[in-house]
Amino acid sequence: MKLYFSPGACSLAPHIILRESASAFTLEQVDIATHLTGEGRDYFQINPKGQVPALLLEDGNLLSEGPVIAQYIAERAVNHTLMPVAGSLARYRVLEWQNYITAELHKSFSPLFNPEFEPAAKSLHTQLLRKKYTWLESQLNDSGYLTGADFTVADAYLFAVTGWAKYLNLDLSDLPKLQGLLARVAARPAVYQAMQAEGLLK
Repeated sequence: MKLYFSPGACSLAPHIILRESASAFTLEQVDIATHLTGEGRDYFQINPKGQVPALLLEDGNLLSEGPVIAQYIAERAVNHTLMPVAGSLARYRVLEWQNYITAELHKSFSPLFNPEFEPAAKSLHTQLLRKKYTWLESQLNDSGYLTGADFTVADAYLFAVTGWAKYLNLDLSDLPKLQGLLARVAARPAVYQAMQAEGLLK
């Protein structure tokens, strides 16, 4: 499999899951500004959406959308810790978080990176995003991960998305449970390896 990624983008989540699941894969970086791949190809010719991540399968099929890619990787590896077994409540709890991160966090960050977004609107948008993180803090325990003791695909997604806060005017340092969870995720060897491979560590 080949993962098309951009350093620190939401593609970091499936990159982490590839390493957590010990899957065989290669990486190809995409320049989001030019939409050229590391091999100099037009990324739109590979993924018409023009967005990362995309996962090229061995049979030539292409998967897009980060949460779906992460689920595919975990299920392909038969890793029921990363993605619990079908039909179990634990699975729906992971999917519940995946949906929340996608709809309420990921998409709320997107306008804040737009230089044409009005400052007043950006400030209000940041405040609303902060409220969502305050709610998230209230759902966390002092130890463990989003759904309990096990690290899942949802934790990787939350880690990747929340990493964008430092580039924006969004201070989350006063949310101790969130910071503890992020620290636990960052300490995982697969996460360290993924971040190192993407050039995110100094």
